[in-house]
Amino acid sequence: MTRVSLLGRLPEAWRQPLAVAGAVLALLWLVVALAAPWLAPHDPLAQELPRLAPPGPGHWFGTDQLGRDILSRVMYGARVSIPLTLLLVVLSVLIGGLLGACAGYFGRWVDETIMRVADLVFAFPTVILAMVVAAALGASLTNAVLAVLVVAWPAYARVTRGLVLGVREREFVLSGRLLGFSVWRSLRVDVLPNITGPVLVLATLDIGTALLLLSGLSFLGLGAKPPSPEWGAMVASGVEVFDSWWVATFPGLAILTVVLAFNFLGDTLRDALDPRTARAIKERAL
Repeated sequence: MTRVSLLGRLPEAWRQPLAVAGAVLALLWLVVALAAPWLAPHDPLAQELPRLAPPGPGHWFGTDQLGRDILSRVMYGARVSIPLTLLLVVLSVLIGGLLGACAGYFGRWVDETIMRVADLVFAFPTVILAMVVAAALGASLTNAVLAVLVVAWPAYARVTRGLVLGVREREFVLSGRLLGFSVWRSLRVDVLPNITGPVLVLATLDIGTALLLLSGLSFLGLGAKPPSPEWGAMVASGVEVFDSWWVATFPGLAILTVVLAFNFLGDTLRDALDPRTARAIKERAL
């Protein structure tokens, strides 16, 4: 009875099958990332098992060409890929959001300078520019994160600027300015609560994109280095032994499920925050 009442309190958008699937997958991977040292059956760096053994008892995801347990490496890979992806998105939101808010609120030369820099980044294909930056900085996981950050922040700057432009001339913002509110207080108290929703939706949807970019750089040798159990690097190692399908398949499935989970959550969050969509979902459920 309690469980039913708790589910009944959830908005209709969060009770949809894709929302539930996304929440379950995301929660599962977060638990795996936190509890990998206790859940993993083997040391992810130990080369103690038969080489290229197919999935079976004792090594359910098989082993790689060095005799390492792939299940353990996928679990430990969650401790590398997921936190770095979340950190990357948070930094992109903070940097891009702050620059976009300043551009939209102050206008004039501040707006022109920030938006022209963003346009310069948008002028290049995202993956190519990230590869160039990562190669220039040197192949490492930290530099790969910085490279993806360079290409990720302009999207948040442009979205935030547009939202601030739509809010800054509203009556409550003008009233605060007439009362003598400082610029930063006005941005924090009047503007920020009115732009948080769309930016949060974009950030949730962008987690999958950031993970794909970060894994792609590692796949190309510009990110994580052996023997680090990072999903993109694990897929790259599987290409060398293409006949042993399990070496690349399971880390690839890990990337796929995380991307799908946060895409589902982003779509659900967008539906929940949009009054028209939320109303349509509720009417359809009835």
